[in-house]
Amino acid sequence: MRLPVLALALILPLAAGAQTADLVSPTAFRVCADPANLPMSGKDKPGFENEIAALFAKELGLPLEVTWFPMGPGFIRKTLRAGLCDVVIGYAQGDELVQNTNHYYTSVYVLVTRSDDPLAKVETLADPALQGHRIGIVAGTPPATHLAQNGLMALAKPYPLIVDRRVQDPAGDMLADLQSGEIDAAVLWGPIGGPLTKGNAALTVTPLLRETASPKLFYRITMGVRPSDQDWKRELNSLIRRNQDRIDAILAKAGVPLVDDQGTALKEVAP
Repeated sequence: MRLPVLALALILPLAAGAQTADLVSPTAFRVCADPANLPMSGKDKPGFENEIAALFAKELGLPLEVTWFPMGPGFIRKTLRAGLCDVVIGYAQGDELVQNTNHYYTSVYVLVTRSDDPLAKVETLADPALQGHRIGIVAGTPPATHLAQNGLMALAKPYPLIVDRRVQDPAGDMLADLQSGEIDAAVLWGPIGGPLTKGNAALTVTPLLRETASPKLFYRITMGVRPSDQDWKRELNSLIRRNQDRIDAILAKAGVPLVDDQGTALKEVAP
């Protein structure tokens, strides 16, 4: 007996969902990550997302298995949705490609300047002091809109957003240009700019907490799982909640600027 088309339409998604949910490994904590996305993840040198993954694997009593794949178009489809892993450690809240866990940190874009430059006192992209200066910006990121709104794009130097970081390093290039004088300031995502400049007294990092114009410059970061893996998401949420202080410590040690959930003040992290 052939099932009606409507019945098939109802049954097939349920079967597919059950099959996907079964992909969560019971024998390993399986993570997908970019092999050259430092300071967040790296194959040859671990980033702070690798450290958090190791923490969770230890808490679960499972070995950590990492599938390395360059972050870019098709990353989720070819890794998480293909069943090669069960979680992506860092994913912005609200992204529709994944099911988000609860966020485990909030951070903000930063302005990086030379410490001996008067621009080191600037706290907002609307500051008139930035006029006439060349600012490095990653093309297509939210602060690029702020530069345009404040008439700063004419002199801005753009750096690419979507690259294979095994062969290109936009953030590193931007900071090198800043130190050489090619640009006068750099705007970077805090979890990149903070760690890359940590310990460098020649550079000053200012979290952009005082921006009032849209788009917002602070974002909550979650872990990404498959939409069908609701039990797995709840287990990860529990791990995040129980280990929040340890996660904060890893991020703070790396140099990530942590802010409150409203993006208005730096978050205090216990030593």
